[in-house]
Amino acid sequence: MKLSPRNRLGAVALTGAVALTLAACSSGGNAQEPAGTAGGDAPAELSGSLAGAGASSQEKAVAGWIAGFADQYPGVVLSYDAVGSGGGREQFLAGAVQFAGSDAALKEDELAQAEERCVGGEAVELPLYISPIAVVYNLPDVDAEHLNMSAATIAKIFNREITSWDDPAIAAENPDVELPAIDIIPVNRSDESGTTENFTEYLAAASDGAWPHEASGDWPLAGGQSGQGTQGVIDTVAGAEGAIGYADASRAQDLGTVALKVGEEYVPFSAEAAAAVVDASPRAEGATENRLVVDLDRTTTEPGTYPLVLVSYHLACSVYEDQADADNVKAYLTYVASEAGQERAADPGVAGAAPISAELRGEVQAAIDSITAG
Repeated sequence: MKLSPRNRLGAVALTGAVALTLAACSSGGNAQEPAGTAGGDAPAELSGSLAGAGASSQEKAVAGWIAGFADQYPGVVLSYDAVGSGGGREQFLAGAVQFAGSDAALKEDELAQAEERCVGGEAVELPLYISPIAVVYNLPDVDAEHLNMSAATIAKIFNREITSWDDPAIAAENPDVELPAIDIIPVNRSDESGTTENFTEYLAAASDGAWPHEASGDWPLAGGQSGQGTQGVIDTVAGAEGAIGYADASRAQDLGTVALKVGEEYVPFSAEAAAAVVDASPRAEGATENRLVVDLDRTTTEPGTYPLVLVSYHLACSVYEDQADADNVKAYLTYVASEAGQERAADPGVAGAAPISAELRGEVQAAIDSITAG
């Protein structure tokens, strides 16, 4: 899908890991209905401030969403601090921000905290950002569009059992590639991260026991190279020949990327392959009409699927103490979930995300419409 051209400019602040300030301009533009009329009941005119924090994986998409939202509601000052999923959940549950981005669903203890934070209501968890996680590497002299790897090979690399790029396990999956005899430098996130949780969940589920650790948002091995946030991992990998890491695919830049073994084929990342996994996966146990949490099938052998995928959630409250907060959150989430909002995030120049399906959009909008003020 392509974005339609839009020319109107608006100024809006985006607070991120690098304190980015946007002069918000959209890249598209057929006139749209105000976000409050696209399924929600927010007033046509909104004002005030709306603060969010969380997943750095969403940062580029959120920049685009903020710009598009500013076109519709210039009176709302919207900010997003890309501190990582863990930090975003902490700020949201403490009441410091009105919404959060998280690459992992809320845990049981966090759901209990959300009841108090949400004035006796509950957390709303909406899967609004779907993106593959790329395994990225820095091998400038390797002439290959992708390196092929199974989950077991990737697990042994990040568990520091495979330590050289010309290891027989890597060579066996890439018989036509001349691999260098240089050390592998695994790079992980230094902060608690939903991307790390999704990555280790994939390794634990799909590596046939090669990954001996439980899935976790905290990296399980001490020492080694690491980076703060998504950009920190990318910068660390880009700065060291032989390095390999994992990050939201929208940030892969010019680094090499791994094609994952799925069944008997190797599948490079793409928005389409990521969306195919999400559509084929069931809802998680305990999901509700407001908590639309997906239980991703990491071990699928379905052709054309890419199981190392990140489903990043927008977290909000079903009940806010302040009516203005409820109205602003509903309007923003309605825009993000809309076809226009999802198309904006899908633009390769923005984030290259996989748009949610029309069926999921209907469920998401129903949850957004239920948000009220206590």
